[in-house]
Amino acid sequence: MNNVFKSREDPLLISKIKTLEEVMWINDHKMKFKDILSTLPISYEDVIDAEARLQRFAPYIRKEFPEVKDGIIESPVHEINKMKKRIECDYSRKIKGTLLLKRDDLLPIVGSVKARGGIYEVLKHAEKLAIENNMLSIDDDYSVLSEERYKKFFSNFTVQVGSTGNLGLSIGIISAKIGFKVVVHMSKDAKRWKKELLRSKGVKVVEYDGDFSVAIEEGRKRSKEDPNSYFVDDENSKDLFLGYAVGGIRIKQQLSKLNIIVDEDHPLYVYLPCGVGGSPGGITFGLKLIYGDNVCCFFAEPTHSPAMLLALITGLFDKVSVNDFGLDNKTEADGLAVGRASSLATRMMNKVVDGIFTVEDKRLYTFLKTSVDEENIYLEPSAFAGFLGPIYFSEIDNVSHMCWATGGSLVPTYERKRDYEKALSLLKIK
Repeated sequence: MNNVFKSREDPLLISKIKTLEEVMWINDHKMKFKDILSTLPISYEDVIDAEARLQRFAPYIRKEFPEVKDGIIESPVHEINKMKKRIECDYSRKIKGTLLLKRDDLLPIVGSVKARGGIYEVLKHAEKLAIENNMLSIDDDYSVLSEERYKKFFSNFTVQVGSTGNLGLSIGIISAKIGFKVVVHMSKDAKRWKKELLRSKGVKVVEYDGDFSVAIEEGRKRSKEDPNSYFVDDENSKDLFLGYAVGGIRIKQQLSKLNIIVDEDHPLYVYLPCGVGGSPGGITFGLKLIYGDNVCCFFAEPTHSPAMLLALITGLFDKVSVNDFGLDNKTEADGLAVGRASSLATRMMNKVVDGIFTVEDKRLYTFLKTSVDEENIYLEPSAFAGFLGPIYFSEIDNVSHMCWATGGSLVPTYERKRDYEKALSLLKIK
């Protein structure tokens, strides 16, 4: 593969980004995880605390969402051999090792990776309010929260969020179920079906002509005007980050059941679609807590919206936008259409993430068609951003490649059909 950069100071890197070429940047500031962990604002204990809170809420989730039989919101890991063979054929190269798909598109309730952080943060907020008002103890059976008296209590409070789509679904669906008033501030690039689904759940959707940054800023401002409003801040939230991190620490048990070894001689390479950076950052943190430097994590961004890449290679973090480099932030990968990366995630990942690569929109649809044809698995276009990763690292021995599928199961049939037809059109197949 071309355009691989191992220094953030290489002047050609910025040049290639500005001309919308696909690039791979290997993080030259990365440190050994054990050496950096104590300097980070989130700890292993914080993630274990988050996992314990989700366990406390399991009886409530089971009662309100019967499809989640054990009350634990989790997704499977699948081996995708047919797709691997097709990719090898299409790219004329052998991918050594196993190709895995982490099916967060199947996460219950929301059908995307955002179920982890979004639902977790809202549940934590509800728990805090109930405990502060002497309505709940951590030793209680949390299924009581489904009683009408709790829903009436929570109706006195509002939850707000800014979103391009999937986080809005996550926050909106769980908040409305608990009883909160909910306002989701959405950018113009959010899919219409997501807005309609939210409204059908009783969520107020406010639309903006601008991009994600405009939606989140307006949402933050309006929430501050209401003392009973709580804003889920995708750019700065530790709770969102912790919810995602729980997904990372759960991987070990899943891979053990598949008899997949991860150690110094058998590395795990994980490829994560990246928007504002909270979900891939949190997952990476959780994975590194379990596997240390035996797991290598790479973020994948659209060529038109490389917010995290620019944040890290310039060292300006959330102070820089893709617009500063003449990029338009327009992509079919709606969840990744972010011009400015998260303040928290950029600082957490600066010396932790192994690298970042960019991908053209057309390639997302190529992978989409291959996935449907070979595995009968439909994902949102944005969820295919990571599939370029195994091609970059195809020659590594004894490796397990894991592409993280970020969403898809709630997408309406007509949207799936449109995406597939677009893939055919781009590939000029009749």
